[in-house]
Amino acid sequence: MTNIAKDPVCGMAARAEEGFVIFHQGEAYAFCSDLCRQTFLADPEKYARGYPVRAPGEADTTRRIAYFSMEVAVDPRMPTYSGGLGVLAGDTLRSCADLTIPIVAVSLLYAKGYFDQKLDEWGNQQELSVGWEPSRFVRLLPVTVRVPIENRSVVVRAWQYDITGYTGYSVPLILLDTNIDENAQPDRELTASLYGGDERYRLAQEVILGMGGVRMLRALGYTQLQRFHLNEGHASLLALELLREQRDQVNEGWDFDSVRSRCVFTTHTPVSAGHDQFSYDLVKGVLGEPVPLDLMQMLGGRERLNMTLLALNLSQYVNGVAKKHGEVSQEMFPGYSIDSITNGVHSCTWTCDSFKKLYDRHIAGWANDFFSLRYAISIPKNEIWEAHVEAKARLIEEVHRRIGMSLKPDVLTIGFARRATLYKRTDLLFSDCPAGWWRSLQLSARCNSFLRGRRIRRMSQGKT
Repeated sequence: MTNIAKDPVCGMAARAEEGFVIFHQGEAYAFCSDLCRQTFLADPEKYARGYPVRAPGEADTTRRIAYFSMEVAVDPRMPTYSGGLGVLAGDTLRSCADLTIPIVAVSLLYAKGYFDQKLDEWGNQQELSVGWEPSRFVRLLPVTVRVPIENRSVVVRAWQYDITGYTGYSVPLILLDTNIDENAQPDRELTASLYGGDERYRLAQEVILGMGGVRMLRALGYTQLQRFHLNEGHASLLALELLREQRDQVNEGWDFDSVRSRCVFTTHTPVSAGHDQFSYDLVKGVLGEPVPLDLMQMLGGRERLNMTLLALNLSQYVNGVAKKHGEVSQEMFPGYSIDSITNGVHSCTWTCDSFKKLYDRHIAGWANDFFSLRYAISIPKNEIWEAHVEAKARLIEEVHRRIGMSLKPDVLTIGFARRATLYKRTDLLFSDCPAGWWRSLQLSARCNSFLRGRRIRRMSQGKT
């Protein structure tokens, strides 16, 4: 008889105690909750088999969910992300792999990445292109599709990166790329830089992501997709592609409900300036009219095509990324129902070595069951402090290795890493509070401060 320590329904750590164990065909199955136990009992054959664990790269075209994001952070050596949006996307997909969720992800492959930051002698930001070799990390797929951009048929190819969870289950990340000989040089550059170029360049990239992404998934054989997750408004054109696709297949008018039933949308942006909007002259010039102009105006705004508004109108479910953010988004778009799901991270990815060892000693299975980290409250405080001191020492050593600066290990150390833009409010770190504690720390040299952030290349604020 084999004891299974993982809940076969949800994938979380199981409770091997009376009432939470079921015997089925000579095996003992444990569950984390009565809900999972009852779900198993309703269809034991489904969950006893479990999800198939496939070899990395092996196609699984039975995926039911497609996740679209302009950036995804999966490897620090791959410049496929810029900041928080990409980091959260990567953590979401790592968690999906751990939980064996049948999902496939789509993003773009950027030959030059976002940029590498260099500071001159006055502290001004300089942007350098990123050099990397995609074939070292991703596998080229033998399929291409075409998308219309400025009355040209642009060829899009695809690469695959496999995000593998702790059970061996893999989530394929499909990265789209136009840097192919069949395209003219300007079109080969369309996927060169993340958030580079002007509005035309941005819109062309969103055509490749949204419309090209749907076409690529169809070409790769993902025929059982039931849900499309739009991670921010950059992916909104996928909804128009689904609408056009439905119209061409059925030829019975525009079926908005069919598209809505398949789309969910996550908005991350708390300020109006962060929502992509394009003039309709530009829209018609870049992608023509995949649906009639009056239809686009009805769905995306009368004066300009607002990608967030387009996603709101064609999604069945919408969420912000924190309780307060959901409330702010509801105020920005009062006619829509916007839920909130608080951002989370893939804990095992971001936990430093000293704390991993600490958790391994005190919390069995924490890496596979993040909810169990609540038991950290019972870890002896002296052991927590020792792990903290070890991690801090590694940081100080790394700073010395990189820039030759020696920092005090026995003072308060503060870190702040966010994109350098005004609404991120970095200045709060340097503002004085009534008690004057921050300035006192600075003047007495009892504080180490680390700031990290890059400014969008086309904007001047935050570069100095």
